[in-house]
This record gives sequence, C-alpha cells and structure tokens, in this order.
Amino acid sequence: MAQVYSVKARLQSKASAIVAAYERRRMTSTMSVQALGQINAATHPCKQAGPTSRPRLSFRKVNAACSPSAQHRFLSGSRLLKSASPQTVRHRQTSVVASSAAASTPAVPAAAPKKENPLVLGALFAGWYGFNTFFNIYNKQVLKVFPYPVTCTTVQFAVGSLFAVFMWTVGLLKKPEFSKDMAKGISPLAGVHTLGNLLTNVSLGRVAVSFTHTIKALEPFFSVALSAAFLGDTPTIPIVLSLFPIVGGVAMASVTEATFNWGGFLAAMGSNITFQSRNVLSKKFMGKDTKGSVRLDNINLFSIITIMSFFILAPVTLLLEGVKFTPSAMQSMGILNSTEVIKKTLLAGVCFHAYQQVSYMILQRVTPVTHSVGNCLKRVIVIVASVIVFQNPMSKQNMIGTGISLAGVFIYSQVKRMSGKKKLA
Repeated sequence: MAQVYSVKARLQSKASAIVAAYERRRMTSTMSVQALGQINAATHPCKQAGPTSRPRLSFRKVNAACSPSAQHRFLSGSRLLKSASPQTVRHRQTSVVASSAAASTPAVPAAAPKKENPLVLGALFAGWYGFNTFFNIYNKQVLKVFPYPVTCTTVQFAVGSLFAVFMWTVGLLKKPEFSKDMAKGISPLAGVHTLGNLLTNVSLGRVAVSFTHTIKALEPFFSVALSAAFLGDTPTIPIVLSLFPIVGGVAMASVTEATFNWGGFLAAMGSNITFQSRNVLSKKFMGKDTKGSVRLDNINLFSIITIMSFFILAPVTLLLEGVKFTPSAMQSMGILNSTEVIKKTLLAGVCFHAYQQVSYMILQRVTPVTHSVGNCLKRVIVIVASVIVFQNPMSKQNMIGTGISLAGVFIYSQVKRMSGKKKLA
C-alpha cells in the first residue's frame, strides 16, 4: 500500500508538471520569452520559491492551482491505482514521464524564408545584359548588309519557337495546356508583340543602336498614357512630373543625333506604343479567367506568344520580301560572306530568346522595382557597348540628353514604387 501511495504521489507531481507545461506552451503564442520567465513560478502549480525546494505532495487533496478537469483526471487515476498491479503502475509511471517530457519540449520556430544566392542572381543579371547586348550588336551587323528587317524578325521568331519546343520536349520547362479560349486571349498579345519586334528591327536598320534605345526610354510615357486611356488609371502628379526629364532628354538627344532619320525615329516610337499596348492588353485580357483555362507562367506565355508571332509574320514575310534568307539569294544581292550573315542572324535569334527567358527568371527572384532598375542599367550598357563597337559619333549634347532620359526612367521607377506603397497603406 505504501508503494502505491508513493507512486500516486509521483504521478500527481508529474501530472501537475504536464498541466504547467501546457499552460506555458499556450502562453508563448502571445507573450515574449522574457515575460514568460517572469511569471514561470506563478504558472507552475507545484513549484515553490527557491531553486532547491521540492514540491509539496498531498495524498488526500490535489493542488488547487490545477484546473477542475485536471483534478478529475488525477483523482480518477488515483482510484484506479489502488487495484492496479505493480507492472501496470510502472508502465503508467513511464507513460506519464514520457508525456511530461513531450509536453515540456519547446516549440521549434518556423524556418526563415530562403534567401536568393547572390552569386546565382549576379550570374543571371550578367546573362541578361550579355545576351541583350550581343542581340543588338549581331542584329545591327546583319541589318547593315542584309536590309530585310521582316525576314530577320521572322528568323528570330523561328529560332525562339524551336528553343521553346526543345525545352518542352526535354522537360526543362513544363509543357502548358493550350485551349481555344487561351488562344483567343493571347492572339492580341501575339499581334502587338510581332509588330513591336518588327518595328524595333526596322529602327535598328535605319539609325544607330544607341539612338534606338534612347528613344525606347520613352516607354514609361506611353505606359502612363495608354493605362489612363484604356484602363482608367489616373497618374499622380509625381508620376507626371517624373516623365518630363524622360521626354526632355530624348528630345535633346534627337536634335543632335548624327544618324537621325524620320523612318528610324518613327519606327522606334511605334515600337514603344506597341510594346506598352501589349502590357495594357495583358492586364485587360489575361486577367480574366475562363472556364477550364490554366494560368500560364511568364516564360510559357512568352514562348507561346513567340510561336504565334512566327505563324503571323511568316506569310507576311513571303508577301513583302520573298525568300531572301538563302546563300544563293544573298550572293545575288552582292553579299559575299553569306555564311557569316546567316550565322549572326541565328545567333541574334538565340540571344533574343535567351535574354527574354533570363529576364523572366530574374523577375521571379526580385521585386518589380529592382527589375525595372536593372532594365534601366541594361539600356545604359547596350548604348555604351554599341558606341564602342560601331564607333558611332556622339556629341556632348547627345550624351547629356541620353543621360537625362535614362535618369528620368530611374526616377519614374522610384516614384511608381512610392505611389504603390501609399496605395497599400
């Protein structure tokens, strides 16, 4: 009997510890660790003041600090112990000890969000800038001796289409589910995407690469104008003010541009309008869910648009320029090294699709504002690289105007970021 009472006393002590541990764990969700340490003694029903004091045991009465439900469980257990065998008592004692240890185990905090590897991110940015720079250089070199921008654009879409199909085939990219409803939604995007890239190549063939990209710095202006016209997004005064240095810088650079001609200038302006129309259409059409449709990620969406653009532009190429992308046709035009032209055209297509893919990969890892700033820096690198490679003359006023326009793009991105924060607040 004495052994049973001794076991019962130990059970009462362990059970009280379980209740106290449960209370502590419940309180940690709303209290700091410091506050929990200050009230630890008060929440433990069996612990007395002092580091070496032992719990006081009572055989007749359970500690009053325990809850009524806990008292009922303890008293019920005491009655059962009177008729239990020594083996059962030892087994239950072991179970209580294990339960007490489990209850007193501190909760493991949630893992911190994974940070992007700076080396991987740096490599992606380097690839983005490198592919875009080589695309512009190869494209300009080809268009100087092969003045057929429609054919060049079609070849670039063909290379991008083969690239996308290859990635789907080998499993590097999950193959999307395509439907008629999806085709209807994407068709307007593919149309303006085709026209935008075609106009860009027309501009690159007529004026310097640096001047084309200076004009394309006007994209924020057309973005604000088209969003206000078709989406009802009224720009704030700071956003409107940030557009002045962009427009003023482009105007200053255009006046002193040595390679200026209206065909190249208007083609670059048309490219701005079509590309920003594509962004507006993305918000207007792709934001709508249709029954049975599956949302596409950016890379798959771009791949499908590229394939559709090829099928849109291929018949137009045959009607406007005919079959020109062959060694015999190039030799008849007086191009002696046709192999070099074909090689650089294909490389331009690879770089075009690659820099777009890497751009979307970066966008998945950084904020849109960081991506916008990176895009502004990319334009600076392309302009500087083209001036070095092609030795384009740039006057002091031209360089100042280009710098002002690019600085205006950076200011615009920062103003957009601040206005976005105010809307969320």
